[in-house]
Amino acid sequence: MSDIPHAATLDDSLALLREGYTYISRRCDRLGSDLFTARMMLTPVTCMRGAEAARIFYDNDRFTRQGAMPQITLRLLQDKGSVQGLDGAAHRHRKRMFMGMMTPEALAAMEVLLARRWREAVARWEEQGEVALLPASGEVLTRAACDWCGVPLPDEEAPELTRELAAMVENAGSVGPGALVALGLRQRTEGRMRRLVERVRAGEERAPAGSPLAVIAAHADPDGRLLDSTVAAVELINLLRPLLAVNRFIAFVALALHEHPEWRARFADGDEADLEPFVQEVRRFYPFFPVIGGRARRPFEWSGHAFAEGEWVLLDLYGTNHDARLWPEPEQFRPERFRDWPGDPYTLIPQGAGDFLQGHRCPGEWITIVILKQVVRLLCREMRFEVPPQDLSVSLARMPASPASGFIMSRVRGKAPLPVA
Repeated sequence: MSDIPHAATLDDSLALLREGYTYISRRCDRLGSDLFTARMMLTPVTCMRGAEAARIFYDNDRFTRQGAMPQITLRLLQDKGSVQGLDGAAHRHRKRMFMGMMTPEALAAMEVLLARRWREAVARWEEQGEVALLPASGEVLTRAACDWCGVPLPDEEAPELTRELAAMVENAGSVGPGALVALGLRQRTEGRMRRLVERVRAGEERAPAGSPLAVIAAHADPDGRLLDSTVAAVELINLLRPLLAVNRFIAFVALALHEHPEWRARFADGDEADLEPFVQEVRRFYPFFPVIGGRARRPFEWSGHAFAEGEWVLLDLYGTNHDARLWPEPEQFRPERFRDWPGDPYTLIPQGAGDFLQGHRCPGEWITIVILKQVVRLLCREMRFEVPPQDLSVSLARMPASPASGFIMSRVRGKAPLPVA
């Protein structure tokens, strides 16, 4: 029999939409428990937070991602047949495909491609009076992501693909007309990527050797059959869309540098000793994914609660990153906390927890860190800009979150790269 508290309201769907990233932690604090039960969309759900909760949640023998997302969120972020919806040997086999793309050489290539696309963008931004970094960096990332994946993208099509990928991210946590429009845009993107995969397989389009496009087009599941072209398109989008979504972290990097100018000065001078700690603190401090859903694969007991087979569970990612038991003074931006961080995979979980190869932790975490480190260099060492008066507040009720203004820059000017100390 379970002995954990229950949220007092009949249904907390509106409360989650109203409170956003803080919904689970507020109730955990109020109820004095890291687990509680509630109802969402009239369905019972167990909510939990903390490192031990993450360890249990990312135990593949106990939880599956199948049936754990609302259909609109699933369709926009993953879609059917993707690696996140697989379990067991099928998941490990598909996951190895993705992790094989994250070699040191591939990560270094992304650094170069991003810098090239960023410098091109700066030349355009110099001609504009003001630039909102959130959408502008989204197009930079889309171009760089296509370069890296081997996906052909004519210049004139880059804004359209950026809009399609951004709509998937923007509307993943919403309902209503915007989500329906985003679904339509997603279908258009899937059609484009499916036709691309089919042309590559037919020899009508060349995929650069070793590129993600070539790897996905040639990938066979454990039964020896090539991925269905629609599933292959889904997995290609599952590289492009998350890379576009890093634009939120880019906006937060710019915000952190603006609000903590001492760090900007250090990086501008070429001091990179704390570059990775700074990026890790951005990932910990600012909101990215709020929660992740799973379903219990079998009955088991943990922390006073008897989980039933099929039970719906939400793990609080943001709340775990702000758990004072794990992160002293969690509401303070302190990159130095990561100088001697041991790398516990269950405490810093903005993109999921656990083991990369065996579990469902996001395979794009390494490339996210590489991108953000490069963006710090580019912002601090290769650009001059002003930050005009604007609303830089970050509402935790909005999912996904970002600075309200999108971080507007004015009087943008490029400058020659400085040597690294």
